[in-house]
Amino acid sequence: MNKSSTVARFEPATLMLCFSHLRWDFVVQRPHHLMRRAAKSYHVVYWEEAVRHDGPESLVLRDDAFGVVVATPHIPHGHPDERRAVRDLLDSFVARTLHDRLITWYYTPMALGFSDHLVPDVCLYDCMDELSAFKFAPDSLGWNEDRLFDRSAAIFTGGRSLYEAKRNRHAHVHCLPSSIDAAHFHKARSPMPDPADQAHIPTPRVGFFGVIDERMDLDLVRQTAQQAPDLQFVIIGPVTKIDPHHLPQAANIHWLGSKRYEDLPAYLANWQAGWMPFALNDATRFISPTKTPEFLAAGLPLTSTAVPDVVADYAATGLVEIGDAASMAIALRQSLRGRNARWLAGVDEVLAQTSWDRTWAQMHACIEGVTAASTLRQDGDFANV
Repeated sequence: MNKSSTVARFEPATLMLCFSHLRWDFVVQRPHHLMRRAAKSYHVVYWEEAVRHDGPESLVLRDDAFGVVVATPHIPHGHPDERRAVRDLLDSFVARTLHDRLITWYYTPMALGFSDHLVPDVCLYDCMDELSAFKFAPDSLGWNEDRLFDRSAAIFTGGRSLYEAKRNRHAHVHCLPSSIDAAHFHKARSPMPDPADQAHIPTPRVGFFGVIDERMDLDLVRQTAQQAPDLQFVIIGPVTKIDPHHLPQAANIHWLGSKRYEDLPAYLANWQAGWMPFALNDATRFISPTKTPEFLAAGLPLTSTAVPDVVADYAATGLVEIGDAASMAIALRQSLRGRNARWLAGVDEVLAQTSWDRTWAQMHACIEGVTAASTLRQDGDFANV
């Protein structure tokens, strides 16, 4: 049986295996920004969840343009033990990949189901979301997260609320909120051609971009569009975990589907304001939306519902306005008065304090520190044998 369609043979160096629940080709998120930077120092393999298909067991590898190797297990439909099949593919890959150190990096605790037998030099958990609060979360997720905390040398959290929730569960928890690719989104501050699929939409436009799932308050979208028929609501992004037929429909609501990360500035450059109509529920209690600084870098006045991290990190300084069902339409109209030099200066001052480069530098220093400590412990144990 063909267990691996491709074998990666790296020069001896540190292999970083990143286990994630997010498809690499879905939308550009925190893992992309961090793993592409990690690939400058390590051989990074981004291990996706398995895909069911009609062929034999195989591991499909492909190269990201920024140096990350994306690994996707392909498992036959109806396989009697998918977990074992994925574990076998993982073992075969690790055995054939030349490396002198192994770092495991987890975005999902559920990956322990096929990887808990590995003995890495360092194990890390980048907790970017409270996955147990998401729709369709496995019952065993909390138990697996406890196991992952026990194994990890350090825990990173994607925001302030997550940090407060996790800080007492481990001796080394670091608050490293999602950052900003400022240069990319700054493009939206200059005139750009209007993308063809929104060029026909009148102005003023209020836009949202991101994953559309249980975290979006669809009732708020519907109600606000009714209260503000003079505004055009442009919403781009993939729809997941909710029935697309349940998306509110109106003459001034425009669902444009998924867009490439590279094309986002062109859309934002032709909006007059941004909004984040998040539901206030268990799924959003701990989120720290990456799109908040992205909207601001684009120079768009932004209104959000009262997501705790948005309130604490951006609304408290006046960079983001907060609205609810009663006030959202009014707040959005006020935001259309436009940006001013003072507001933009405040935005740039805050955004200058963060970047994905800086976030990765902090993580990298932590990784090298815990790796050195682990090596010293191992050497000491060997010396005492």
